[in-house]
Amino acid sequence: MARRFTEKKLVIASHNKGKIKEIAELLDPFGIEVISAGDLNLPEPEETENSFIGNAQLKSLAATKAANLPALSDDSGMAVSALDGAPGIYSARWAGPDKDFDMAMEKVQNGIGAHPDRRAAFICALSLAWPDGHVENFEGRVEGEIVWPKRGRHGFGYDPIFLPKGYDQTFGEMDPAKKHEMSHRADAFRQLVKACFKQD
Repeated sequence: MARRFTEKKLVIASHNKGKIKEIAELLDPFGIEVISAGDLNLPEPEETENSFIGNAQLKSLAATKAANLPALSDDSGMAVSALDGAPGIYSARWAGPDKDFDMAMEKVQNGIGAHPDRRAAFICALSLAWPDGHVENFEGRVEGEIVWPKRGRHGFGYDPIFLPKGYDQTFGEMDPAKKHEMSHRADAFRQLVKACFKQD
C-alpha cells in the first residue's frame, strides 16, 4: 500500500515555471498549497543517477530535507530506439546551456539518419518524498515515433518531432489540453493520484 498524502503543503522540487504551473494545476482539486523550490531558494541538486526514477528521487529527497515539507519532483525526457534510448535522462542537456531545442531536435534527426526504426517514447518519473525519508515513485510513458521536419508550435522541448501512436498530430500540433490528457506526465500523475491522493 502506498502512503497517503494528508498534508496541506507540498514543495514542487523544480525551478521550471512551466512544469510548476502544470503540476500545480493537476493538484488543484486536492486543495493543497503548492510552493516551488525556487520560492524557497532551494539549490538544484546535481542529477547523478542513471535513470529517470533515480534522478526524480534524488531531487525530491533533497527538497524535502531542505524544506522539512513533503516534496514532489519530476524527471522526464525522450528515449529514441535507434539511438539506444538517447537522449533519455540527458534530454535537456542535448539542448545545451541556452535550451536550444531546435538544435536538440536536429541532433535526434541526424542521429537516426536513414535508420528505419523511428520509434520513440516520452517518459516521466514522479517522486513524492516526506521529511522522514519515505518515498513513493511512479513512471509514466507515451509511445510514438519521430517525424521530420518539425511540425507545430505548441508545447515545448521535443514536442514538434514526436508523433504519439495512433494519432496524426505531433505534440507540437496538438491542442495543449489534449496533449495534457494523454502525456507521459499525465500517465505518471494518474498513478500518483490513485495511490496517494484519491479520496476513498
